[in-house]
Amino acid sequence: MAQHKLTDPEIQSRLSSLNESAGGEWTLQGGKLHRTFQFRDFVGAFGFMSQVALVAERMNHHPEWFNVYRTVTVDLTTHDAGGISDSDFELAAAMEALAQ
Repeated sequence: MAQHKLTDPEIQSRLSSLNESAGGEWTLQGGKLHRTFQFRDFVGAFGFMSQVALVAERMNHHPEWFNVYRTVTVDLTTHDAGGISDSDFELAAAMEALAQ
């Protein structure tokens, strides 16, 4: 199923809702949803990434991310849609649940 790019007002509304549950950590950077997660150590960060990888594969929606020691930096966008889609917010919410 093709994803459609969300409008700026849709993105702002969804971002506000996401941040109500995430403590305001998600931002827009470079036209992508952006967040940095901090974990106790490398094992915690890697475990989080492993769990997210399973969800992302089931969704067929893969994050752009970067890991250094206990920090995981995430950018979400839907390349096929040319911007942010519902799938990005769905994956962001799943990441929030897994990071708890």
